[in-house]
Amino acid sequence: MSYFRENIERMEGYSPGFQPKGEGWIKLNTNENPFPPSPKVLEALRQAIDGRLRLYPSSGADRVRETIGRVYGVDKECVIVGNGCDEVLSIAARAFLGEGQVLLMTRPTYTLYRVLGQIQGAKVLEIPLNDDFTLQEELFSQNAQLTFISNPNPPSGILYAKADMKRLCEGSAGVVVIDEAYADFAEGNCLDLVGQHDNVVIARSLSKTLSLAGLRVGFGIADRELIRGMMKVKDSYNVSSLSQVGAAAALEDVDYTLEKVREVCREREVLTEGLWALGWKVFPSQANFVFTLPAELPASEIYEELFRRKILVRYFDTPETKDGLRITIGSPEENRRVLEAVRAIIGGKER
Repeated sequence: MSYFRENIERMEGYSPGFQPKGEGWIKLNTNENPFPPSPKVLEALRQAIDGRLRLYPSSGADRVRETIGRVYGVDKECVIVGNGCDEVLSIAARAFLGEGQVLLMTRPTYTLYRVLGQIQGAKVLEIPLNDDFTLQEELFSQNAQLTFISNPNPPSGILYAKADMKRLCEGSAGVVVIDEAYADFAEGNCLDLVGQHDNVVIARSLSKTLSLAGLRVGFGIADRELIRGMMKVKDSYNVSSLSQVGAAAALEDVDYTLEKVREVCREREVLTEGLWALGWKVFPSQANFVFTLPAELPASEIYEELFRRKILVRYFDTPETKDGLRITIGSPEENRRVLEAVRAIIGGKER
């Protein structure tokens, strides 16, 4: 006998990237930043570890909202803070999507979107991307209560044109959530669409750019009326005191952030050029990862061989992605070791 709702019983949960145990792994499978957070974050956290931990955190994460408002030039009432960007997405699903209604998304993309729709008992409508991971015209003619679109989009890292995102928002009678978890590594973003459309939510993560994956902080920016409704849905104290302290400190250290973003983008070019030199196709990424198609051996075999060498990348066994690997941009040393390992694998060494 099952006690679960029928839709929960049927669905598969989200599968995160493999988390290794022990030492010696090169972890390039979950799109973490290879560089540490700002030293100001560590100092702020040290100062915050005292008797105040007996108290509940700010329910609205007010200091973080105010900091985001200053950094991004928006009113704090247009900001919601979540326990990671994933919670912002979950709040949107719970606030805007009812049972039997339509969730629109592309395929492939971040698979959590599908899970959130299934939890709501919604009809999940997935529009396939073209072979080069660009958008199909069919996407713009759907009637959906909620649309999730990631820009840049995993696993390819391709950045969609703002004109296409604007068109998607204008043509939708529902809410469009543009997931910009990787936008800081890209040449553009869609933040200004919030001021032009009252049905747009821009979702951001502090995990990738600010190296705070362990603190779990994300935020959404939208019309104040959307935020007001979303605040009703979130948990009362959804972001811990220490996470709020660390997030505010990281957001305020803009110079450090920009420096590390530039380093990641430089390493992205190094890894891309190295893979092209091996004859592998690499899609034009605007994120902190690349999606590449191996030339000599199946992607699944390359994945296993890298795993044997304690190098973790991501392999998705789906029709659209089974020929490729997603590789997070690592430190210069990590990227060098990845390229060396790939050369050894395709050259038949150590096999």
